[in-house]
Amino acid sequence: MLRVQHHTARLAIAYKNFAAAQNVSHIGLGVSATQNAKALRAAGYIVEIWPISSFADLQTLMKAELQARTLAHHVPLSHLVISAPWIPTANLASLTSQNPDLEIAVVSHSNIGFLQADPRAIELLRQGSELEQACPNFHIAANSQRFQTWWQATYGTAMTLLPNMYPLSPARARPMWQRGTLRMGCFCAIRPYKNVLTAAAAALEVGQRLRVTDLEFWISGGRREGGGQTIFAAIQQMYLNVPRAKVVERNWQSWPQFLATVGSMDLLLQPSYTEGFNMVTADGIAQGVASVVSDAIAWAPRNWQAATDDASDIANKAVGLLHDPTAVQEGVAALEVHNAMALILWEKFLQLFP
Repeated sequence: MLRVQHHTARLAIAYKNFAAAQNVSHIGLGVSATQNAKALRAAGYIVEIWPISSFADLQTLMKAELQARTLAHHVPLSHLVISAPWIPTANLASLTSQNPDLEIAVVSHSNIGFLQADPRAIELLRQGSELEQACPNFHIAANSQRFQTWWQATYGTAMTLLPNMYPLSPARARPMWQRGTLRMGCFCAIRPYKNVLTAAAAALEVGQRLRVTDLEFWISGGRREGGGQTIFAAIQQMYLNVPRAKVVERNWQSWPQFLATVGSMDLLLQPSYTEGFNMVTADGIAQGVASVVSDAIAWAPRNWQAATDDASDIANKAVGLLHDPTAVQEGVAALEVHNAMALILWEKFLQLFP
């Protein structure tokens, strides 16, 4: 049943368009923006996505928005969400003061541990919190409830919760793994907090325990940073001369291409030490593939979650999911519950007006 469109609220989700730069793989923010927009549009809201490369790009879009307000039947922009803290606070202060009728939120894109890769994000969020106290139409936000809880308990200041959403079509029907080649994927940047080496170890154990004909452990290639080269070298040594087991690198792809790769897996491994949501796990569910995850991905089914630092526990969960005919349906149900709760929080934000 279609819902009545909320003409009083119009939202723009702006994200830094890393994908516009050659050989840069950060497409996650764009995918998140797309999925959040889909969910909100389905709920009746007017939502658009603004890929930007600089604050100047955002200013240009805002100027065009102000000019369009003179047109008949134009719905003025009421809410602006900026994905990830990266715009200097002075610029945000200027934007906020120049648009007092616009609710602006900057959303931290993951939990605390993830931000070790970008310590300036903490600085910008703390500055943003000060700006929020001075300007009631500016907000700092998180997509992780754990981050929000820590922030409010530690600093005693507000933080809005705007979780990622991932609307689902009917789950793709695919046969369970029987025998033969076993494909297990751990797709992410090869960074320490993604725990790829432990995932590789678990996959190798699964291959030995199930005596598979061929084990393929798939990982993302083309981006190794913050210790990633060392991790990759360790994975290579782990698999060296192990019969019927190999590592397969798949370079970064467009999202539709990536979904096809995910859909070709028998199981995903995402045992991250820290996450805010984990888009790959949701991608897997959409493609009919279950995942072994860590408890950092708290929305996933409990029986998908394994001890982060225990390769054998990850392997145990993997063996169980490979033989569980209801695993994907459980993932769908868990993601739908998460989506419903997240939508309530987004609607609460969209009901704010200066």
